[in-house]
Amino acid sequence: MAGKNYYLLSFLTTPEALGAEPPILCGDLLHHLDAEEQPRPHELVRTIFLSDDLLQRDATLAGEIDEPEPIILTVGQLSDEEPLPDYLVGSVEEAGTGGERKIVADTVWEAYFRHAAAVADRLGSGFLRAWVGYEVALRNALAEARARALELEPADYYVATDLAEASDLSATVNEWSSAADPLRAQRALDEARMEWLIENDAYFSFGDDELTAYAAKLILAVRWRRLTRAMEGEEEGNRQ
Repeated sequence: MAGKNYYLLSFLTTPEALGAEPPILCGDLLHHLDAEEQPRPHELVRTIFLSDDLLQRDATLAGEIDEPEPIILTVGQLSDEEPLPDYLVGSVEEAGTGGERKIVADTVWEAYFRHAAAVADRLGSGFLRAWVGYEVALRNALAEARARALELEPADYYVATDLAEASDLSATVNEWSSAADPLRAQRALDEARMEWLIENDAYFSFGDDELTAYAAKLILAVRWRRLTRAMEGEEEGNRQ
């Protein structure tokens, strides 16, 4: 698929700086990937974009955003007014937790990571499989830090531990936990994510994995565009 990916990857600017304007919106990128002519990259990119939809779902249910912009799911699914797809409806038995989830949303994330890993294995995507491993490891490292700070049992808040990549994330977690405010904490995490993506993006191969890595970088850029706009709106409201 390198030939079909060449135009997109050579034409589009790589979003490597958080806060910069995204070179393309997620929906527009997906639109350029024909599901029939390019089924493999289309499914890989969809799987990556789904993670951002789930982040928006968490924020919507928490009352943090009023107008989500999902790419794969519907607005109704983000607000729990419509059921999620079957592959995102996990169960305690499937997760292997041996007990009821402390945080309901973790069941959805467990199902998502297992779905993404299954897509990676079925399509033979080394990048997607590694990305799942990194994201699971990072999520569980943060869950452990939060739990220990609250004197709770960390294992109650882990997801998909068997999928986690073995890596030392202590520096990232320390930077996140010592941040002066939530925005700086989020930047610490997303800068670590971007660094990992740059190190693992199969750059200049023009293959499907490079395109999938581009999609992962893009959702970080789009996420920071949302954060920037939200902060600008809050500042404007404070001035009125």
